[in-house]
Amino acid sequence: MNTHNFKAAVEEAAKKIGIDMIGFASKARFEGVDAQHNPFSIFPEGKTVIMVGKRICRGALRGVEEGTNFGDYALFGKNWLEDEFLSLACYDLVNFIEDNGWEACPIFPNPSELGPQGVSVAEGRPAPNVYPDFDYAAVACGLGEIGLNGLFLSPKFGSRQRFHMIITDAEIEETPIFEGHICDGCGKCAESCPLSAIDLQHRYETEICGKKMEVAFIDYSICATCKNGACKNRFSPTARPDRVAALCNRSCLCHLEESNALQNKFENSFRQREEWSVGERRSADQRNTEAANVLGGSFSKDGNRGNR
Repeated sequence: MNTHNFKAAVEEAAKKIGIDMIGFASKARFEGVDAQHNPFSIFPEGKTVIMVGKRICRGALRGVEEGTNFGDYALFGKNWLEDEFLSLACYDLVNFIEDNGWEACPIFPNPSELGPQGVSVAEGRPAPNVYPDFDYAAVACGLGEIGLNGLFLSPKFGSRQRFHMIITDAEIEETPIFEGHICDGCGKCAESCPLSAIDLQHRYETEICGKKMEVAFIDYSICATCKNGACKNRFSPTARPDRVAALCNRSCLCHLEESNALQNKFENSFRQREEWSVGERRSADQRNTEAANVLGGSFSKDGNRGNR
């Protein structure tokens, strides 16, 4: 089976399995990524990274939007989606690839901010565990961009997706880098944040595989205290909080839908009544630059998310 036909076969298998998004990137797109965050440190003979995603259904955010139910987002939008629904789909696609004679290595989305948790087994090898940057990989696989609010956005779902990664020694034709823009820089994410964690006055440009994106400075130490839908990272208190259900991102979602920027469309608008928020609004001088640099920042090849 030639490269083009195998790519089509993998895409068809993914569709049957229930995977909503799939993209491919060659090893060349990870050249220069430091070994501690490079997926090919895990599988040096690999040729292709495959990113597979399933949507966060919009209804999983409904209880948070109304302020009446937070636990079901944690299950259907995060924990179960990553641990069960997407893991099973990834596992099934790995089996399909291996049934066709190619090795396939499944990778779970552990936070890339985590440092080594062991010692190198040999000179020149990175220490375990290597945790690739999934946002970097999703852009490298042509699935979308990093928005002004620091979240990965796809043209189909905006920020409503979760990813797993597969590294394979099959050389598969790569997906073109996404050339359009989903985020229009409107700043509604910052305007809606009651804690002033998003600083539009300080932005930086990040570049992945030639695609340049503008990202606002975000104080993730403030996000970690947010009671407006943000969730502490379930794997590590030092990793970036989950902000998909936070007020800042829900406001972004509303804007993207209202501006007809997303392919996944609905009969009714997401926000039906005035937004709610809790917490005292902070001023810009209350942002903790040092903490923000530890928890988040640019999506760089060296894996350091501190702002440059």
